[in-house]
Amino acid sequence: MNIGLTGGIATGKSIVSALLINKGALLVDADVIAREVMLPGHPVLTAVADHFGQAVLLADGTLDRKKLGDIVFHDPSQRQALNDITHPAIRSEIRKQMESLEREHPNRLVVVDIPLLFESGLEHMFERVMVVYAPRVIQLERLMQRNQLSKDEASARIGSQMDIEEKKMKADIVIDNSGDAELTERQIDDFWIQSGYA
Repeated sequence: MNIGLTGGIATGKSIVSALLINKGALLVDADVIAREVMLPGHPVLTAVADHFGQAVLLADGTLDRKKLGDIVFHDPSQRQALNDITHPAIRSEIRKQMESLEREHPNRLVVVDIPLLFESGLEHMFERVMVVYAPRVIQLERLMQRNQLSKDEASARIGSQMDIEEKKMKADIVIDNSGDAELTERQIDDFWIQSGYA
């Protein structure tokens, strides 16, 4: 079985991911894949440099993330161009890793961690989608604390994603991570038992 794991910024997705791995689940991490396609020598980085110019590369051939960020965060059409270059390769690699793990470990749960799963329209790739939930007020509090952000800065980051209440409604499984660690662990235990892995 596979599940897509998502949530909102500062809802605690990495906590839930770690709990599932501790139980024996196998992980495919979209963020790791997204970084790998931007390594020197990868055709995706070459395509990015061709589109945005060699100025987005540092002297050693690695990506100048700040320079690229300055371009794409101020111009929606350039952000779309970047997504058009990177997303197909990331999706393809996610699918490849997921199918490979399912083949090699048919009795293990494969968890695919994708922060913007719904925003990218990828829910069709998974048997079920698990959303890690915390209400917006808690997201805001955690993000301000964790990243030392002002309320406005934290709100802007949360606002750039699909609303957590909407994600909660779209989910097949909701893990409420607004309480203490014990409550979250209990929900993962219940999910594990109900899914037949215990």
